[in-house]
Amino acid sequence: MSVPKAAAGRSAELRRALDQASYEYYVLDRPAMADREYDMLFRELQEIEREHPELRTPDSPTMRVGAEPATTFAKHTHLVPMISLANAFSNDEIAEWETRAVKIAGPAVQKNGYSAELKIDGAAVSLTYRDGVLVMGATRGNGAVGEDVTANLRTIREIPLRLRGDATDHPPLIEIRGEVYFPFDAFEKLNEERTKAGEPVFANPRNSAAGSLRQQDPAATAARPLRFFGYAYAVPGAKSLPFETQSELLKTLSSWGIPTAPHHKHCRTLAEVNAYAHSIESKVRAELNFGIDGIVVKVDSLALQAELGDAGREPRWAIARKFAADIAETKLIAIEVNVGRTGKINPYAVLEPVEVGGTTVSRATLHNYELVKQKDLREGDIVLLKRAGDVIPQVIGPVPEKRDPKHPPPVPKIPTNCPACGTKVRASEKDLFCDNDYCEGRRLEAIVHFASRGAMDIDGLSYARIEQLLEAGLIHDVADLYELDEARITSLERFAEKSAQSLVEAIADSKKQPLSRLLFGLGIRHVGSEAAALLARNFGTLDSIAKASADDVEAVHGIGPTIASSVHEYFRDARVLKLIERLRASHLTFIEPTRASSGDAFKGLTVVITGTLPTLSRPEAKAVIQDAGGRVTDSVSKATSLLVVGADAGSKLDKAKELGITVIDEAELLRRLGK
Repeated sequence: MSVPKAAAGRSAELRRALDQASYEYYVLDRPAMADREYDMLFRELQEIEREHPELRTPDSPTMRVGAEPATTFAKHTHLVPMISLANAFSNDEIAEWETRAVKIAGPAVQKNGYSAELKIDGAAVSLTYRDGVLVMGATRGNGAVGEDVTANLRTIREIPLRLRGDATDHPPLIEIRGEVYFPFDAFEKLNEERTKAGEPVFANPRNSAAGSLRQQDPAATAARPLRFFGYAYAVPGAKSLPFETQSELLKTLSSWGIPTAPHHKHCRTLAEVNAYAHSIESKVRAELNFGIDGIVVKVDSLALQAELGDAGREPRWAIARKFAADIAETKLIAIEVNVGRTGKINPYAVLEPVEVGGTTVSRATLHNYELVKQKDLREGDIVLLKRAGDVIPQVIGPVPEKRDPKHPPPVPKIPTNCPACGTKVRASEKDLFCDNDYCEGRRLEAIVHFASRGAMDIDGLSYARIEQLLEAGLIHDVADLYELDEARITSLERFAEKSAQSLVEAIADSKKQPLSRLLFGLGIRHVGSEAAALLARNFGTLDSIAKASADDVEAVHGIGPTIASSVHEYFRDARVLKLIERLRASHLTFIEPTRASSGDAFKGLTVVITGTLPTLSRPEAKAVIQDAGGRVTDSVSKATSLLVVGADAGSKLDKAKELGITVIDEAELLRRLGK
């Protein structure tokens, strides 16, 4: 039976439209088709293929979810072995690697420079394309032979089922290598769902990515939001290729529809490589939504790579510069509790000290008892701890196989009374609260927060000293701090005349802090430093905020109904108003000075900052833009008004150019601010 021309033509048209929509959504992060329209076109294609199965091609979008469950995985021999990288843990070891490469291939190695890329902590795979169509997807396996997981890899929407471009744009047979990874936010969500279902949590994103690829049912893999980055190729016997360097290869992969990791850079010297590694480990790593365990340094010239060849199971032309681990195992010694300034009962983990993310950690937040229950955390458990960059350490969950099944630790008891004052606790959603306004724990934490670096920044007013002042009855709230004098302080133990004088001076200096700092320091529920800055910049004075309705507060861009309601209620409390008047009498700053000096140069604009600016740090640049009425976001999109670029701008600059977004440097930023 012949296939109607109309059906054949329509199916081809639908495949092209759906492929383009997926490319724009998953690779460019610039969706042009509404989800509903995509679903309708997808369903139409399914109907055509159901009526005419012969029209279903290997690159059809319906192939992403249509395979039958497998009972076993067939073996697949890679076109070229997927060898592993040697590791370096210091700049000296990277220098030794370069010396060996120069000794073999000569000074051309240094002349051509290096490609520096993120080392994704995921599961390595190979994708075989014949005439531009994906025909095989396999795990790395032992490097020479992997497992055929084509049906599962097809479910990852970032992986193109057909390479973009004409048939002449890519070799007739090519194997593209890359890494399948699990984004952090999706990984956390998956673990939450598993704990609710009574299933053990995954140890880390890398393990969950690898396990997801080996699901017998492709539908199970499709249910997990895996992502993919490509970074290498294999073309046996190829005489000519559309790229000559690793840097050009990455650009070519992108043009074919293969997503590549952000932040890759061509480095002219080893000093640039080392600076790049430091920047990634100390700054960029904490901002990523996926795991990396280092960078990969490659001789950029592909001809030199071929000349250098391999040393056993490792290439001579590439090396991994490893970072400190950001996930570690340790023992949960105890689950203890403190009381926050808002009365929230906060459980936290006391841990056997362990190094993770380059820092020794012995405490970690547990957020609330509902989470402790969901993760089934118990004192004595071996647990997995995660820390990336400057992120607060978090306990991922227990390692179930290391718990004694015959003598499991007892389930922790949820407190019914406040550990600080004994008041019966109140449950609200997932949290517990102490409603006693005079609770010792609440007062202590409120004053500690007020004096902290991010708030009023009172130098010398440590946790222990605040405890001492409270116990002596010299202070009861934050307003009392401004009534302290040297004579009263020197009456306390461990306070000499000079230290008392320094503390009084530091408290006096804090009166100069702007309204945004004071607003944050007051500890209004749900109002963090960002929200405090937004409110201060938009209203200008504390009195304006205090008089504002909830609707007025919510009208500030970036402020939601929860924060608006909390701010409105806070300034309706008679005790708060009395405290405010006492702070006014002590001459604290009730205005936002930068609002007046910066004007509205960026009012209504959405700005993204990328790269390293010459004189401004990222927080400083963000602050001056916000002071001038702008909104700073992390990613470039159609809504972006300006991109401020510095050195090592990366993929955000490329995307801004694609979208036609105005790009400025720090000098232009400061010029617009009149500085």
